[in-house]
Amino acid sequence: MKRLRLGYLPLIDAAPLVMARELGFAAEEGLALELQAFGAWAQVRDMLGAGLVDAAHMLVPMPLGQALGLGPALPAMDLVMFLSHGGQAIAVNRTLEARLRDAGHDFAFRDAGAAGRALRAVVAGRLRVGVPFPFSTQLELTSLWLNASGFAPAAVELVTLPPPMMADAMASGEVDAFCVGEPWASVAVERGVAALLLPGTAIWRAPPEKGLVLRRDFAETRPDETGALMRALWRAGRWLDAPEHRGTAAEILSRAEYLDLPPVLAERGLTGRMMISAAGHMRAAPDFVAFHAGAASFPWKSIAALIAGRIARRHGLAETPAMLTAMRHFRTDLYRQHLRPAGAALPGASARIEGALAEDRVVPAEKGQMILRADGFFDGFTFEPPLPSRN
Repeated sequence: MKRLRLGYLPLIDAAPLVMARELGFAAEEGLALELQAFGAWAQVRDMLGAGLVDAAHMLVPMPLGQALGLGPALPAMDLVMFLSHGGQAIAVNRTLEARLRDAGHDFAFRDAGAAGRALRAVVAGRLRVGVPFPFSTQLELTSLWLNASGFAPAAVELVTLPPPMMADAMASGEVDAFCVGEPWASVAVERGVAALLLPGTAIWRAPPEKGLVLRRDFAETRPDETGALMRALWRAGRWLDAPEHRGTAAEILSRAEYLDLPPVLAERGLTGRMMISAAGHMRAAPDFVAFHAGAASFPWKSIAALIAGRIARRHGLAETPAMLTAMRHFRTDLYRQHLRPAGAALPGASARIEGALAEDRVVPAEKGQMILRADGFFDGFTFEPPLPSRN
């Protein structure tokens, strides 16, 4: 057995790592996985950069920030596959919840346009919003949604907080709202300090949330272990996307060595059956989180370009060079090389127009056909990358 050390944060979207270890997918690939939990994303990045972990469960935009020179000086890092889409929720504090209810908002937990307009109408002054990292899907979702809802940039203060600290920050008044991955939004509701306003998938139907990130030197000099790890996680994601397995996954994830929470809190995010308020109101969010279905694990270079362009604008960098640099760090070549033997459906191209699919669609694949998951934005936004990829 080859032993690999994987760094992660305690979130439901770490499920592929946990299931690969607990259910034997890693062992069948000849790997013994050692999972090391961290409390903040910067720790995961730094441990990977130092070679103290071999691979990491990481926010999708993080290796892009690194690639653009916006992090510490560390060896090159590449995202080789997505581990999850969705799984985030936007929450507001009890004061904003009361204002929204008084104004007639129904907390339907599905209409981003209506929720954004309602929030803009009841916020007086600056809105302080917690996000887990400066380079995060949560920041991208929040910024896109609030801007489209009429919030000027100066009217929003983004506060970076580790996911497990979101509920405490809201309870202390440090933030008015936050966007975070489950189970930490549900924890805040359970504590009576928050109400859930939207799932991330209401803003972007398939927001790429976590990826498997490796140092480039590891991926290129240890191809057998890289491929074995990717296949184990791909198989774990396939298992997770069977609805009948989500309850078992919640039981395993909730154990003390992983989330250390009651199983019901893990199950909410895995099933999309969310308790959105302290009063016990429930909402269903279909496809709240996905790990495998609809080519969810394929690391589209166009997503790298989209996110890198937004990062570049915020940091005063030239957008097109940033996009082209970022695309080189989403390794569709390694995905094809290592997952083709496992029978993964592979799209014919590595880049596409993002946001163009309002519904799931059958498209040509390398062999036969495959289903791509809907990826539309709530406001109709679409994005075309600067150059197609040949890989």
